[in-house]
Amino acid sequence: MNRFKTSKFKNTTPKISKKDEWIHGVRAGSFSCQGNHIKASSKLVAFNAEQAGGGMLGLSSVKPGSDGQWTVTQISCHSDLVTDMDFSPFDESLLATCSGDETVKLWRLCDPEQQQPSSPELTLHPGHGRLELVLFHPTSSGLLALGTAKTPLIWDTSRQDEPLAALEQHGDLVQSLSWKQDGSLLASSCKDKMLRVFDPRAQLTPVQSAKSLQSNKDSRILWVRDDRLLTTGFDMTRSREVRLWDSRKLNSSLSSATLSSSSGMAMPLFDEDTGLLLLAGTGDTVIDCFEVSSSEPLLSQVSHCLTDHLTRGVAVVPKLALDVMSCEVMRVLQLTDSCIVPISYQVPRKHSGQEFHEDLYPDTVGTTPAMSAEEWWQGGNQQVEKVSLHPDKQPKTKTPPAKPTPAKKELSSDGSKEDQARGCSTSSSPLSTPSSIAVPSRSPSSTSGNSSGFIPSPSPSQSAKAIQSMLGPSSKFRHIQGAVMHRDTHITNIRGLNLTTPGECDGFCVNRQRVAVPLAISGGQIAVFERSQPGRLPDTALPTIQNSVNVADFSWDPFDTCRLAVAGDDAKIRVWQVPEDGLKETLTEPELILQGHTEKIYSIEFHPLASGLLVSSSYDLSVRLWSLESGEQVKLLTGHQDQVFGMAWSPDGKLLATVCKDGKVRIYDPRKSTEPVQEGPGPDGHRGARVVWVCDGKYLLVSGFDSRSERVLYLYSADCLSSGATASTPVNVSPSTLIPFYDPDTGVVILTGKGDTRVHIYELTPEEPYFIECSSFNSPEPHKGLAFLPKTECNVRDVEIAVGLMLTKTTIEPVAFKVPRVKKEFFQDDVYSDTTVWWEPALTASAWLSGSNGQHKKMSLKPKDMTPVSEAPKEAPVRKYLPSSVYLEEKTDEQKKEELLSAMVAKLGNMDDPLPQDSFEGVDEDEWDD
Repeated sequence: MNRFKTSKFKNTTPKISKKDEWIHGVRAGSFSCQGNHIKASSKLVAFNAEQAGGGMLGLSSVKPGSDGQWTVTQISCHSDLVTDMDFSPFDESLLATCSGDETVKLWRLCDPEQQQPSSPELTLHPGHGRLELVLFHPTSSGLLALGTAKTPLIWDTSRQDEPLAALEQHGDLVQSLSWKQDGSLLASSCKDKMLRVFDPRAQLTPVQSAKSLQSNKDSRILWVRDDRLLTTGFDMTRSREVRLWDSRKLNSSLSSATLSSSSGMAMPLFDEDTGLLLLAGTGDTVIDCFEVSSSEPLLSQVSHCLTDHLTRGVAVVPKLALDVMSCEVMRVLQLTDSCIVPISYQVPRKHSGQEFHEDLYPDTVGTTPAMSAEEWWQGGNQQVEKVSLHPDKQPKTKTPPAKPTPAKKELSSDGSKEDQARGCSTSSSPLSTPSSIAVPSRSPSSTSGNSSGFIPSPSPSQSAKAIQSMLGPSSKFRHIQGAVMHRDTHITNIRGLNLTTPGECDGFCVNRQRVAVPLAISGGQIAVFERSQPGRLPDTALPTIQNSVNVADFSWDPFDTCRLAVAGDDAKIRVWQVPEDGLKETLTEPELILQGHTEKIYSIEFHPLASGLLVSSSYDLSVRLWSLESGEQVKLLTGHQDQVFGMAWSPDGKLLATVCKDGKVRIYDPRKSTEPVQEGPGPDGHRGARVVWVCDGKYLLVSGFDSRSERVLYLYSADCLSSGATASTPVNVSPSTLIPFYDPDTGVVILTGKGDTRVHIYELTPEEPYFIECSSFNSPEPHKGLAFLPKTECNVRDVEIAVGLMLTKTTIEPVAFKVPRVKKEFFQDDVYSDTTVWWEPALTASAWLSGSNGQHKKMSLKPKDMTPVSEAPKEAPVRKYLPSSVYLEEKTDEQKKEELLSAMVAKLGNMDDPLPQDSFEGVDEDEWDD
């Protein structure tokens, strides 16, 4: 646009689609993050949904389905807010997401009408805290730019262990990232008001930088034409503005424009082919269109579009999905609270709809990557081949082969893993170079030779088995739901709760009849509440167990609901017997006192099979076994060099595992040796840890901290501790140790820490991927502990797999964890295997000490009046719609008239019936004379 030449796009007009063309059924939330909240490929649309604390994405399609309607579905992506997302420019079904849970995940999505994958194809753990930004490289496959709080990362997805480059740390929050169109440079805007331009292959420090922004409020940055950068942000008066910069001289802007005053961030969308720039502010009802020119005026406004709803996010639809015959040069999708509104930008032309206007549509970048991530990192600068938008020159869609694609054992070549199948594939290798097939192996490999750049995908029905074999086991518990039970089951008005129990203590303990809670009263007092008597506790003092010293740890005897063992600061273990009908008066004399430790006790654990057998750990660095039958110490285990964080008996009761502050995990066979039979490296952090046996006793799960004090779960093979952890997964950053509860029937582990509000849930498998993350449960306020009841307390009719009691400052609240199922009238025998009757002893302490081994009985949880779902009768398919003959049948005018008259008569009633007033009683004739 200059004085001699008029721009062909100066009259570009926005057209808001009709309401029946909007995508309804959307529940978008208002989240605080750096992303645009919505992204689109040429086929799919993904957006932030308000469910699951923002960890869930909504999914729909750019075009309606065969019935003319849009299907909206949801996919649970992360355990925390999804902060940003991006579709691959080379695969319309490949979506990258990042989250506050500090992970990046790559998803191969299906059409919204189909079932979406239950797990990502790839998960990255950068380890730099919360992730804010994710961006695919414009020319190379399998290459991502990630924005952590202060550090941009360049990541080759075929090398999952570490990034290619961690760029110079910024002075504050990284607010925006943008790749240059040729893929050579990366620009960033930051809360410290700095603009930076990086050449990641040359140096980790910026090649250009300047303090260019006027405000530290939110900002965005984009590469536009001619080595120029465009930013949106706020000026010193907090008015929104857009500025144009020369990337080689960031000290002063080339041009600027002031936008309307608003607190919402202006999100820019730029089309390089036309030079059109769209600006939409969060919370606004306006979308402005500018043209960016190479000559003066550099920024000129084209249109001002008023929308019907507030904007929550915007995305531009790729050029290949536009209706070029209607002279559509851009299309944006406006995300609102309840719908997605397509807005088409069209250039008015005389023969619009009849012919292709080549002057409006220069060749645009195609969908075949120019090189792999490795080639780019080695200095390659190849550009993506451009394609014509002329309808006659579009490639024809080929029908995929009918035979299923076999699962491969290795990557075929150059493992950046990006362009696998186009359909709904859920392989654990999401990305491949233009000539590779994605497979489970995640190691980098070299390239083979398919010049097309894409491997045609089999249909979902054809490749389900192959995909399943590549993906591994999927979790039926992925969408587990936790819910606090009705208030009538709560115990409330608890006073004087002790909130400072040691880290090795669970905070409180429960059995199927009663709850023991420590009180912050001198003398180490413990309150005991009956589960059968919920409700509000009286304000007056309650009878307690007076332990006489501070409580270090305590535990109910699994085989006697009245026996409570309490470890104290005085190195003694006191065993108390609570009356069968509950605690009616204060107890001051224990049934038994165990003495032997010389210093304060850390923790105590009852044996899982033998009655009357207890193990304890102490500051004297010893682990001791006690027989409650004789009241004496029977074994002394040594070998620890520091504090014992946690202990756990194996399911068969033969072995004892410990995790120690000296950085070791140990396994003891107490009946054979006082020294550990196995020893291996434990967590790096020294803040605390817990250990539990999982997967039928084949593995040890350790929850601890890494060297950066991040909470991590480690899985160790019980057969070879010395080789270190088999697998690990980071959880989050928090000071409290995660306390695990493992359900051997389902393989589900439920973890939370004292003072947390979130309960983490994973399914554990003895083979890859080992950890399958499930939906988490969030409590409305921080809880002080979570303890679980026997499996018999679960309501199988409601598909509950675990029931726990949650301790808060003043209440004890039952929490049920349920698996969503449709046919709840049937017993879900795929969820409920025969459970162990662990509340009955298998042998005595003396028998176990003499070398005998026992085994618990098992019982079915199936009620007699329920039929297993595996035996449920097969239901015939139900026809959702009437046959077409019903709609196509024509009625004569006489038939229509007869139906109308019949309906009117039926509504009016029978004409022969007497009127209501006919039944009224009058007065006698002689009464009228008065």
